[in-house]
Amino acid sequence: MELAPAEWRARLEPERYAVLREAATERPFSAPMCSRFEPGRYACAGCGTVLFDADSKYDSGSGWPSFTRPLAPGLVGYHADDSHGMHRIEVTCQVCDGHLGHVFPDGPPPTGLRYCINALALRKVD
Repeated sequence: MELAPAEWRARLEPERYAVLREAATERPFSAPMCSRFEPGRYACAGCGTVLFDADSKYDSGSGWPSFTRPLAPGLVGYHADDSHGMHRIEVTCQVCDGHLGHVFPDGPPPTGLRYCINALALRKVD
């Protein structure tokens, strides 16, 4: 899904635009989504593609919603991110290329991964 920056700005609230289109990071512990663990699925706030299920969500203590895996293979993209003097793996939506957050190798079983996702990049859909 390709839109011009002006189209994205018209579609998204300013804070969501900053995260999804400019790779900003929300403040840790700023979103109620971090501490909610009810059943459901989480979609990209940019295009609506369902990306994560609550069954893989856990409290990482990081201040951002954390998941052990995406809902299915191929839903998120992975990109090297060497910004801010760190080496990280950025996670993006495969449909609209929106910045979601990063994935780290310090999560719990079964994957050992922590998908650290900006709450502003997601919408709970059910």
